[in-house]
Amino acid sequence: MTNLFAVRRSFSPRAVSAFAFATALLAVPLGSASAQTFGYAPLQPRAYPQDQGYSQSDVNEAPQPADEDAQLPDRLRKQIVSFDRSEPAGTIVIDTNNTYLYYVLGHGRAIRYGVGVGREGFTWSGVQSVSRKAEWPDWHPPAQMIARQPYLPRFVAGGPGNPLGARAMYLGSSEYRIHGTNDPSTIGKFVSSGCIRMTNEDVIDLFNRVNVGAKVVVLPKNAPLMAKGADPARKRPAVSTLPTGRQALNITTSAVN
Repeated sequence: MTNLFAVRRSFSPRAVSAFAFATALLAVPLGSASAQTFGYAPLQPRAYPQDQGYSQSDVNEAPQPADEDAQLPDRLRKQIVSFDRSEPAGTIVIDTNNTYLYYVLGHGRAIRYGVGVGREGFTWSGVQSVSRKAEWPDWHPPAQMIARQPYLPRFVAGGPGNPLGARAMYLGSSEYRIHGTNDPSTIGKFVSSGCIRMTNEDVIDLFNRVNVGAKVVVLPKNAPLMAKGADPARKRPAVSTLPTGRQALNITTSAVN
C-alpha cells in the first residue's frame, strides 16, 4: 500500500492532463479532420475556374493596343474615297479645313484619314516633301516652344507616352511633321502647333505606304472642298498663311495651351 501511494503521488495533475491530451491526439486520424478538431483549416491550393478565361498565355502576353480607329466618329475613320485632284499616286494632300489627310492611290481614288491640325494662329499651307521617317521617335521640344511653355520637358523618349506617337514623317527641313498621338480624342480638331497628327493606328498604316521624298500638299484652312465624297466644308474664319519656318511641333496634354 505504501509503494502504490508513493507512485500515485509522483504524478502531478498537470502531467496526468498532458498524458491524456497526447493519447487523444494519437487516436484522431491525421488530415483535414484533425485540423478541424483543433480549430484551424489546412491551406488548400487556390483553383481558378475555367470559365474565367485565365491561362498561362494570358499572363505572358503583352497588353494589346486599343483599336483607336473604332473610337473615332465615322467621318474620321480610314476609308477609300473618290478623289478628283490631279496629284499623282503616292502624294499626300491635307485638307486643313475639314481635318482630312488623303493618300492618293491614283485612278480617281484616295485613302482618307481623319487628322488633327494647327490651332488658331498655327495653321499653314504649302508644299513640302517627306525628308525622314522615324518609328517611335524621341521628342526634343524646340527652344521656341519651351519659351512659350517653360514647364515642358526638355526630352521625352519614344514610347506610348510620347506626344509624337508611334511614327513620324518629317516635312522638309521645317519643324512640321505628320505623326501619331498619345491623345486620339484630338483627332478632327484644331489643336496642334502646326503639325498634322493621326491616331497611332492610322499613322502606322500611312507610314508603311509613304516613301521618303513623297510630295505633301497642305491646303489653306479656307480652301474650297477638294475631293468627291468629302463632308460639306465647315464654315470657319479665314486665317493668314504662316511662314513655313514658324515653330510647329505640338504636345497633346490638356495642360498645354
